[in-house]
Amino acid sequence: MAAVLRGSRFLVGRCCKHVDFAFVSTRSMASKTPVGFVGLGNMGNPMAKNLLKHGYPVIATDVFPESCKEVRELGAQIVDNPAEVADKADRIITMLPSSPNVVDVYTGPNGILKKVKKGSLLIDSSTIDPAVSKEMAAAAEKMGAVFMDAPVSGGVGAASSGKLTFMVGGAEAEFTAAQELLTCMGANVVYCGQVGTGQAAKICNNMLLAIGMIGTSETMNLGIRLGLDPKLLAKILNMSSGRCWSSDTYNPVPGVMEGVPSGNNYQGGFGTQLMAKDLGLAQNTATNTKTPVPLGSLAHQMYRMMCARGYANKDFSSVFQFLREEEEEGQ
Repeated sequence: MAAVLRGSRFLVGRCCKHVDFAFVSTRSMASKTPVGFVGLGNMGNPMAKNLLKHGYPVIATDVFPESCKEVRELGAQIVDNPAEVADKADRIITMLPSSPNVVDVYTGPNGILKKVKKGSLLIDSSTIDPAVSKEMAAAAEKMGAVFMDAPVSGGVGAASSGKLTFMVGGAEAEFTAAQELLTCMGANVVYCGQVGTGQAAKICNNMLLAIGMIGTSETMNLGIRLGLDPKLLAKILNMSSGRCWSSDTYNPVPGVMEGVPSGNNYQGGFGTQLMAKDLGLAQNTATNTKTPVPLGSLAHQMYRMMCARGYANKDFSSVFQFLREEEEEGQ
């Protein structure tokens, strides 16, 4: 049947060169099975939009109804809860803030596993404790479904442009099926191993990201105090051995780069509260594995302190502003 549909689309393309785009889009969507999406926040919203752009009918829900407005206008079907999503789709992607949210969405009273179909593919792109991913995989397996963890890196910008990196953990035999969907939303889809290894890779990445951002912020602040122009200093760093993502792509100093949160009063991007959460996950796993992470521990303390000082909803690069304020208070 799939071959017939592929042939039909080929003939439509050859015979109807001036077909209306909306018609082509509808034909394309009709040829693909629906994809469920739970969690339409800063990351989930653009991810769901990219699935729609690639012709997949999307059935979505979010705990905040207003978050569904944009994808509904683009053609997504909105339902009341995750269980309804599972009733209508056998491939579901979740993008949620924390481990408790994931547990509730999968196993709660209106959770996915209440109505999941046997053989369903469940992909969780939240950043959570690897142990929770393993628990959800075991619960899904009991219902005849497959659960994979696939956290992302790249932030809101990459989510919007479809250039995320997905770190995937789960049964290798299911990776190709997951990859088909994830490549609609990302430029890199990497298989990491069994369930939980995707989360492990993400936690390690974000611990390094936090340490690098603090280091970049301290360096830029010191240079400014020594009389260097911040744009000049950033230019020098980015052609030298100190170069890193936080200096050349996401510089934390206002005015150095355009199109980054530091140029917009640290609004948007990846929140300080979320970074503190991810660093907490790194600390938990480090404790459980008896792994020394002294810089990771200090980064966790700093971001927790920032949350307590009113930075929770600002982008994590606001650590530069935090350091400047601490410096002023100390004078």
